[in-house]
Amino acid sequence: MILSCSHIDKSFGDNDILKDVSFHVNDNEKCAVVGINGVGKTTLLKIIMGEESPDSGEIIISKDKTIGYLRQNQNYDSDLSIYEEMKSAKKHIYELEENIRELEISMKSLESDELERKLALYNTLMTSFENQGGYACESEITGVIKGLGFSEEEFGKMIGTLSGGQKTRIALGRLLLSSPDLIILDEPTNHLDMNSIAWLEGFLKSYRGAVLIVAHDRYFIDRIADKIVELDNGHCNVFSGNYTAYAAKKAIMRENMLKAYMNQQQDIKHQEEVIAKLKQFNREKSIKRAESREKMLGKIERIEKPYEINASMKLTFKPCVESGEDVLHVENLSKAFGNNRLFSGLSFDIKRGEKIAIIGDNGTGKTTILKILNRLIPADSGIVKLGTNVHIGYYDQEQQLLTEDNTLFEEIHDAFPDMTVTAIRNVLAAFLFTGDDAFKMIHDLSGGERGRISLLKLMLSTSNFLILDEPTNHLDIVSKELLENAINNYSGTVLYVSHDRYFINKTATGIIHLTDRHINKYIGNYDYYLEKKEATELAYLKNSDTGSATGDSRGIASNDLTAGYNATGNSASDNNTGSGRSDWNKQKEEKAAQRKLKAALAKTENEIEEIENRLSEIDDEVQKPDIACDVNKLLELTNEREDLEKKLEELMEKWEELSS
Repeated sequence: MILSCSHIDKSFGDNDILKDVSFHVNDNEKCAVVGINGVGKTTLLKIIMGEESPDSGEIIISKDKTIGYLRQNQNYDSDLSIYEEMKSAKKHIYELEENIRELEISMKSLESDELERKLALYNTLMTSFENQGGYACESEITGVIKGLGFSEEEFGKMIGTLSGGQKTRIALGRLLLSSPDLIILDEPTNHLDMNSIAWLEGFLKSYRGAVLIVAHDRYFIDRIADKIVELDNGHCNVFSGNYTAYAAKKAIMRENMLKAYMNQQQDIKHQEEVIAKLKQFNREKSIKRAESREKMLGKIERIEKPYEINASMKLTFKPCVESGEDVLHVENLSKAFGNNRLFSGLSFDIKRGEKIAIIGDNGTGKTTILKILNRLIPADSGIVKLGTNVHIGYYDQEQQLLTEDNTLFEEIHDAFPDMTVTAIRNVLAAFLFTGDDAFKMIHDLSGGERGRISLLKLMLSTSNFLILDEPTNHLDIVSKELLENAINNYSGTVLYVSHDRYFINKTATGIIHLTDRHINKYIGNYDYYLEKKEATELAYLKNSDTGSATGDSRGIASNDLTAGYNATGNSASDNNTGSGRSDWNKQKEEKAAQRKLKAALAKTENEIEEIENRLSEIDDEVQKPDIACDVNKLLELTNEREDLEKKLEELMEKWEELSS
């Protein structure tokens, strides 16, 4: 065991942040701390590092164990270059190497006895150098710098010239290279792009020490953690397994807790009614009995109401106007800022009901595409065409149009005056603004709360095509789950930019990957994208090299959703050859066959229902006195029933075949 947190309590004024928090971290264990914003995750890390003192409890760190800590907001400064700063993390290895070199030089002029002694020391130093990874030191430093998103041309950049986000990456890299026994990271993915996050996942998974992470990136946690420490209303719950395992167990626990809460509330209400009735009798014995029940009721340990995300998000957001089947057509779109060409010749289409995620490295132009579509900036060239009855709703966290002096209730009521009080309270509750939260002032909201209310307004609007730029930024895990359910229950069309891979995996029906000034499109979620990414990019490069499909960015995965996904504007039929076209046609045929199968299944089910209804009618008819005495009518109904039974049997066999 490296770290033990035992019965930690911490309060700020009347606010109990941590209550009897206990857990431990073992050698080589990968542990994630999760919970909503404000629950005390960062406070817990500060207590572990001795930056805050607990009100009670103790932190035990095993003897001779080293800890490295990355704060969420890093104030990092240095007079060195990026490469020299990273080298300083391996200072002990370079000093050891220098000692070895000095020893080699000195041994050239030594006599035999002294030489033998120095040689023994030399062998000891060489063994230590090798055990500490001295031979791999340079490649390790280079790998970490590149893994965190810096190119070789940037190795010589001075730390003082970097942005805050880049400095945080330097601090992270230096920490990783220092190889402590326990790495503690507070939101390490905040300033990383997808490639860097994927690299960090691989690094931490194979790291020989222990890791303790606070993060809202559920995909990141899912790939790394083998233990989850949940902070909920100040209390601590520990789960073995990754985030997916935790979420499944938590859902069961939440359901059980909700049942227990509802049962207790029902019992409390019953007791209160009995007490009130006893007091109404206004007799000495009845009043004493009422007082006795009150004392018992006061001693009950009240169960706190758990979050009801699944229950609350049964609400479906449906645009008041349905768009046409073709929502968006983009053709030959190009944009540059000065000499920096972001992309050229981008073409794609979006159909009604699709939920499309745009992904790519920082600086490739993802947000620029959204701004062009929303007419906030002009394109250099290309066509953007909206379909019939398409109304865009745009979410940009830097341009949230909220009235600062409004309450949440007023904000919704002013925007949608036809909504009833009950309807407003329901939609606010669906976005986790329950009870008195409805009367919070806009200017008192946190960044995540402002994002939630802005997204709610957008989903209530007349828009049927939502364009969202990083909608999960500043949202805690509970709020992200809420937004996922809202988008999945939204019957309109959604196009969004996000770095949140778990969110993409849960909501996307298709992915547009913007890379190297062209796009590849995939019909599926993030896992599907990972599965097909390598083959798709190889197909693109092969087609580009041979010239058979110049600029075709569709590869083998962008089937069925659209036609013409290429960087030069050439039609798909002109550009698509070889295995890419074959695979695309095959998947298109498969989807067509699936649609045909579903239609046949639905038709069969309708026919079965009609026959069963008619059989019930016949059974009712033969019970009528006038028909019971009519032999001819009875015979007619009997024959009809036999024919229907036979047809029903055939349909049931057909239904079983189609279902399988």
